[in-house]
Amino acid sequence: MGLDMRPMGKPKPGFERRFVDIFELVTKDKIPQSSFLDKLKGKKYPTRDELLQEWFANQIQTYETIKAPRVGRDKEAYEWIKNKYNELEQKPPLAQFLKEHDGYYVIELAKEQDGVPVYIAMGQDENVFRGQFLQDCIDIIGEDLVNEAWETKLANETLDYGNRLMAVADKIAKERNLEYLKTQRLPPDSDEGTIESKLHIVYSLAKWLIFYGKNGHGYEADF
Repeated sequence: MGLDMRPMGKPKPGFERRFVDIFELVTKDKIPQSSFLDKLKGKKYPTRDELLQEWFANQIQTYETIKAPRVGRDKEAYEWIKNKYNELEQKPPLAQFLKEHDGYYVIELAKEQDGVPVYIAMGQDENVFRGQFLQDCIDIIGEDLVNEAWETKLANETLDYGNRLMAVADKIAKERNLEYLKTQRLPPDSDEGTIESKLHIVYSLAKWLIFYGKNGHGYEADF
């Protein structure tokens, strides 16, 4: 399956501390259990599902942060979904089709492109980074920096990881006269396995991590 890096939502204002607490309880399997005495007193702790429900209900979605237009709200999203409808061979009624897609975020039209990778994970949202590509970069940035991608991180750790990757990429780019790769969105026109190809992957991930980290989002390592 390999590694997919999925950006997480961020806490709504006022929910920051609780967001981290629930994250710690769930990821470290420390969900409190009611003792016999607690049950006698009628004291009840929330279940894992209830905690997750609270966690997700109090998040700002990554789609909002990347400024992805939304069907039913934004004109460009309406044009996009209308084109999708026109491409269908068998068309349901337009009103039904629009209703089914109401609220859909069009990630490919997002304004904040640093949050939308070119190294995407197939079958996932377009803002999920295919972290498996980083495996090809061990020889230029080392095992430790590569392996760190396999750890789910909250926002501050995500930003720190992105900054460290960026510093290494900048050093390599300067030594090899490859600074142009830092601002180039699309992969370079060079073979897989070349230093240009590997460095572009590192730059792309560093920018993705820095964007989400500085905007309050962590990521989930899914493998």
